Amino acid sequence: VQLVESGGGLVQPGGSLRLSCAASGFIFNQYDMRWYRQAPGKERELVAHVINNGYRRNYGDSVKGRFTISRDNTKKMVYLQMDSLKPEDTAMYYCHVRIRANEFWGQGTQVTVSS
Repeated sequence: VQLVESGGGLVQPGGSLRLSCAASGFIFNQYDMRWYRQAPGKERELVAHVINNGYRRNYGDSVKGRFTISRDNTKKMVYLQMDSLKPEDTAMYYCHVRIRANEFWGQGTQVTVSS
């Protein structure tokens, strides 16, 4: 299983970024996908979750109405569109999949929101 995130960077408050996660090594359309984030000194938190067919999505309270998770099962990709970014969104963002009892993480992509 391999998860490779991309799309992070430095953005001003109020700006937007789109994160991507390329998945391989498993049957992508059978599993839910999640984005997590972790800021320095804080616990890792769930940002967004999309079920295997993409028809249901859930979000952390802190990002509801600003972030949108989506997936393309033909390309084995999952995305996180982040709008109206705030300084408190600064964190390392990770793509995640749970396959039976095993959890897999990408290497992360850094998002920094600062003026």
